[in-house]
Amino acid sequence: MAQLYYYYGAMQSSKSASLLMVAHNYESQGKKVLLFTPDVDDRSGVGVIASRVGIDKKAHALSKDEDVFEIVKEKVSESNSDKVHCVLVDESQFLTREHVIQLTLVVDKLNIPVMCYGLKNGFQNNLFEGSEALLINADKIQEIKTICMKENCGKKAIMNGRFIDGIIETEGAKVVIGDEQYIPLCRKCYMDEVKNRDVKKENE
Repeated sequence: MAQLYYYYGAMQSSKSASLLMVAHNYESQGKKVLLFTPDVDDRSGVGVIASRVGIDKKAHALSKDEDVFEIVKEKVSESNSDKVHCVLVDESQFLTREHVIQLTLVVDKLNIPVMCYGLKNGFQNNLFEGSEALLINADKIQEIKTICMKENCGKKAIMNGRFIDGIIETEGAKVVIGDEQYIPLCRKCYMDEVKNRDVKKENE
């Protein structure tokens, strides 16, 4: 039976690379996959899933108002003899709740497995709309681990720190696209950065 999978991790945990490897594995066996990425993510161009290891692949740039179930359903009806074996979604934290419900229909009505990859929490440590919906609705949830990037730490990173001029930020727009502003941190290092910032502000 098909299932909805949610693979989450902090920044720089190779989520996109993992997705692209899954796509490669399916396609190397002659199986068809459909790739989606929210159109808000334009770091490598709209409709492109790219990894820091230097591989990328074209994907459907999913807009807020599109129905992903209807898109997949249409592709299935068009393919007939060329069955769709899997749907892969990158940057799934940017999905809407409606998108996630539509993906459950892909699983339950079309019997096609769906694998979503994305962040769980943002720089303010609140769940994204898409990640919250996936945590509620996914059949299987798995963490993709990476380590804290603070020097001499090495603990598991579970936070995403947004830095501007070397100072951690906890206010501002929820979505700011750009890897260079984000660093994966463990909880302790994240809280230390916030505390150090507040101390500096008090002494200014």
